[in-house]
Amino acid sequence: MSHHPQQLTFGVIIGNRGFFPSYLVGEARQQAVALFDKLNIRTVMLDETQTNLGGVETRQEAKTCAELFRQHRDEIHGIVVLLPNFGDEKAAAEAIRLSGLNVPVLIQAEEDNLDKMGLATRRDSFCGKISLCNNLRQYGIPFSLTSQHVCALSSEIFMQDLQRFSQLCRVVKAMRRVRVGAIGARPAGFNTVRYSEKLLEKMGIAVETLDLSEIFSRIKLLRDDDIRVAEKRQILEDNADARAIPSEKLHTMAKLFVVIGEWIQANDIDTTAIQCWTSLQENLGINVCSIMSVMSGQLMPSACEVDVMGALSMYALASCSLSPASLADWNNNFGDDRDKCVLFHCGNFPSASLESPTVGTADIIGTTVGKENTCGAVHGRMKSGNLTYFRLSTDDFTGEIKAYVGEGESVDDALDTVGCRAVIRVPQLESLLAWICNNGFEHHVAMNHSSTAAVLQEAFNTYLGVSCYHHR
Repeated sequence: MSHHPQQLTFGVIIGNRGFFPSYLVGEARQQAVALFDKLNIRTVMLDETQTNLGGVETRQEAKTCAELFRQHRDEIHGIVVLLPNFGDEKAAAEAIRLSGLNVPVLIQAEEDNLDKMGLATRRDSFCGKISLCNNLRQYGIPFSLTSQHVCALSSEIFMQDLQRFSQLCRVVKAMRRVRVGAIGARPAGFNTVRYSEKLLEKMGIAVETLDLSEIFSRIKLLRDDDIRVAEKRQILEDNADARAIPSEKLHTMAKLFVVIGEWIQANDIDTTAIQCWTSLQENLGINVCSIMSVMSGQLMPSACEVDVMGALSMYALASCSLSPASLADWNNNFGDDRDKCVLFHCGNFPSASLESPTVGTADIIGTTVGKENTCGAVHGRMKSGNLTYFRLSTDDFTGEIKAYVGEGESVDDALDTVGCRAVIRVPQLESLLAWICNNGFEHHVAMNHSSTAAVLQEAFNTYLGVSCYHHR
């Protein structure tokens, strides 16, 4: 079961400054209530009985606001500061600092109207926003800005800003509490997916491990008529057309799915990286790809070849857009077109991202372990559309976690090959590939159908302390 919340909660601060029109605070509060309700976002904000019009102007009002936020600290995903007038630059910043919350902060300032520039109606939020941001920077509080310096609470552009901020809050919250399951040992031929557990732990990311021998022993204890096996088999058959797979192979896949699923639940695992070859093929005579496809489709991404950083990259993408993510190799050039390439993996993509997915064998691995021992690979062409790609990596030489992100599109150009595949177009692809090589990144990349590169870069750069290169 995915841990992603369906509804977010924002703490809302409405700034005020006494020698500007205070009635604007009351208007802003009414507008904010209607707006957040429309977007299905819960709010925690002061009411008119707690402070003047529910605004924050004084030190005492800042303390009252901070106490309210502390009472809801486990619920709040982000803080939105609204400036209907200039606002008190210290009070809003102190309310955030005193709350002790370490969540993203969005600053909105209302625009003035040229016909309302008299003393009774002028806002000066344009200026107040600069002063507030200066104070936040002095206090060491990271923050995000709206697309325009000032914008109306009722505007379409601010609604888009809130939706984008919601994505940012989702990924920040998710990455600060994520638990990765590393199932099996890294394949010996894949030094590229080495990573540092200690650097992840420093970021608050936990890694739980499980040896494949424990998997095999638990499978042996499952009865053939166990109802859990039948349930998992049905899920696998519903995920992609599996009519080409022998019944006994599907039964073994279902048993493996039961064992993995129960370990995930018992250990609160959010995303997994699995030793997908060759032990599974040699011991069980199957591939785990279909199981990985189902889990990724449920927003609990699963990465191949014990690529823990790949799993985290998939999880970040899925958390941000609530859209299933895949993991693939930067695999082939596409003829002479240097802005296109082929992304490929044996068969792990979530079925929702594929055209007419089917379950078959993993032909490339089959050349070494026997094709009949690779049942379970998903085959399908990735649907065309917008694409965001993302990759996290730990760098032991610098002691840092680093990342890159960008956008392109999955295109429907003809391609004759097997497995899960995509032809993608990325502007200036050659320079991106050179950057990947020169900076020691892995050959795996996570991707999904979304347009979230800017959100991911801001989430990791501003709030998660990870340097993220945005390829444009």
